[in-house]
Amino acid sequence: MSLRTDTFDLGGLHLSAGQGRRLTLSVAIEPLALGGESYPVRPELVSATLDVSRMNANGYALRLRFEATVTGPCMRCLEPAEPTFAVDAREFSQPGGGDELTSPYVDGGELDVHAWARDALALALPPALLCREDCAGLCPVCGENLNLAGEDHAHEQAPDPRWAKLSELRFE
Repeated sequence: MSLRTDTFDLGGLHLSAGQGRRLTLSVAIEPLALGGESYPVRPELVSATLDVSRMNANGYALRLRFEATVTGPCMRCLEPAEPTFAVDAREFSQPGGGDELTSPYVDGGELDVHAWARDALALALPPALLCREDCAGLCPVCGENLNLAGEDHAHEQAPDPRWAKLSELRFE
């Protein structure tokens, strides 16, 4: 694996219009903060493939691909979770091309790989990180892990308070 790459000088590739290069970089991704919890990313240095294509004199088409594992508590049952995500992100940088063609990760020919990888991973995450796809979560009454409790786990339902007055009726 190569050395850690936080930024990359696109101009150093000396590409002409229409040329491209594929590079393998090692990127460190900071832990993600989700729901007040910290979710570290594994491995510490993620192997990423960066495709750089020169569009014209000053523009670039960029593609970043990698796989990373996010570790931390499951958002339903609080057991350890380690889902792996495949990220495939694209950016375009064309100075003077407007908002649609301006990448926030390219500044003066310098690509901020570190920030782009972190943001791309955050966008690839589902709404909830789970230990497994069919996680049943915790019982809302007793807090038991429903993944371990079995199908026979149940509680007697409390009577509906809207019908409480009916229990006072006496038929004689």
